[in-house]
Amino acid sequence: MAAHRVDTDRAAATLIGMRITLIHALKHSIVPIEASFAKLWPDARLMNLLDDSLSADLARDGGLTEAMTERFLQLGRYAAGTGSDAILFTCSAFGPCIEAVARAHAPMPVLKPNEAMIEQAVTRGRKIGLLSSFPPTLASMPREFPASIELVPKLADGAMAALDRGDRAAHDRLVVEASRDLRDCDLIALAQYSMAPAAEMVAQASGRPVVTTPDSAVLKLKEMLRG
Repeated sequence: MAAHRVDTDRAAATLIGMRITLIHALKHSIVPIEASFAKLWPDARLMNLLDDSLSADLARDGGLTEAMTERFLQLGRYAAGTGSDAILFTCSAFGPCIEAVARAHAPMPVLKPNEAMIEQAVTRGRKIGLLSSFPPTLASMPREFPASIELVPKLADGAMAALDRGDRAAHDRLVVEASRDLRDCDLIALAQYSMAPAAEMVAQASGRPVVTTPDSAVLKLKEMLRG
């Protein structure tokens, strides 16, 4: 029993002061993920990298390109060069680009934004409503779910534009309105980190359980680094 306690204490100590690089394509993701770290892993040292042209260029190009993948690889190299212990991407529309970074820097943990949430969601239902405020997410993220899952994608049209204007209330209203179309699902997954603050309102409006990305990502990354 005492030996187990020593091992547990040693594992916890290794997590203190670990450097985690957070890479964002949307500025709205920063506050929710920092709040989750403050709540669940306050001893982590965070470094934020923001390139909000990534999301604009993806919307312009209409899909992921080799040039976009190279930009992600450059961000990964920069993060690794600062001595980061792990990288967490918060941009859900760039899955294949993030996978390229993970391959380049293995075995360092490189986590996609929705990876942990998807693992959680598929244990709780077979028909999942995927609610997004960023259209490209609905093109890239569904392939991350197991084929056994019935996925119902839904766009909260106009929500991201409202957030870009600084109108959080309008964003949340549009997200909540869109969620009502997912009431026949087993649960609702909120795709963007920026949607997490609306989770309780979505649950009330839809009557369905809701899973979000930031908390699950922090817990998974913490477990990976605990070894």
